[in-house]
Amino acid sequence: MAKLAVGVVGVGYLGRFHALIHARHPEAELVGVVDTDAQTARKVAEEAGCAVFEDVGALLEQVEAVSIVVPTTAHLEVARPFLQAGRHVLLEKPIASTVEEGGEIVRLAREAGVVLQIGHLERFNAGVMALAERIESPRFIEAHRMSPFVARATDVDVISDLMIHDIDIVLSLIDSEIANISAAGAAVLTDHLDIANARLEFANGAVANVIASRVSRERMRRIRVFEHHRYQSLDFIEQALDIAYPQQKDGAEWPEIVTERVAIEPVKPLDAEIDAFVRCIRDGEPPLVGGEVGLRALEAALQVKEKIEASSAP
Repeated sequence: MAKLAVGVVGVGYLGRFHALIHARHPEAELVGVVDTDAQTARKVAEEAGCAVFEDVGALLEQVEAVSIVVPTTAHLEVARPFLQAGRHVLLEKPIASTVEEGGEIVRLAREAGVVLQIGHLERFNAGVMALAERIESPRFIEAHRMSPFVARATDVDVISDLMIHDIDIVLSLIDSEIANISAAGAAVLTDHLDIANARLEFANGAVANVIASRVSRERMRRIRVFEHHRYQSLDFIEQALDIAYPQQKDGAEWPEIVTERVAIEPVKPLDAEIDAFVRCIRDGEPPLVGGEVGLRALEAALQVKEKIEASSAP
């Protein structure tokens, strides 16, 4: 079978990794890259061993699929010609900056009958996948995503930058619609929200508390899931999944809480995400994080932002 001809639009910090991973994928051929910064494009193309294209139109004619890693506000503009031409698209998260634009991207992909995968990277984290396999009926989820300040992605708020990862994970674990959202947050170093807390209440009674900060002193990536008679805790950084549950001991009045650690074989999430994209195209399977999934995460994230803005209004 011939290799899948792919391209990358936007080869800044993250796009460069997309290009390098596509270049070494055994079932893909990286045809070329496009970037508004010609020098950056040439540098990445040389590193990845591919061509540089002057614009999206020129690249479109040479590829079957594309990774789009550009600012969120440009997602619809860049994705539209590829989708209209019947090209498969891996689009970085969030799907768009507005629900309307995200809905248009989903519509275009559906009409073209192509794979549209949204780059919610954490869904391909080995720990998250192990957790998802063991979840039955969550009643309460608590997620923390804290980072020291880095002068990157400061053109968006912490909800779009970090919190949306955990919103997406929560929505994938709780099989119910959101009934209510309450939230609070503040700008600390930038003109956008740098720290935020959201409480998501679901129609089935489940609740999730999600906290994200990009102005913390230390990094923390953790999610805790409480079910009836079981508690699971995943440390993203350590790739450690602990499961605690009651176990009755002979002669004891009360069960004892025992904890076991699940062995997780680490994987590189971006490699796994891109491999899944290629395989969905090859096998005709729907992606783990398709357009509708990405749109639902965006809708919830924007509601969180709206709640914070409303509570902060004079």
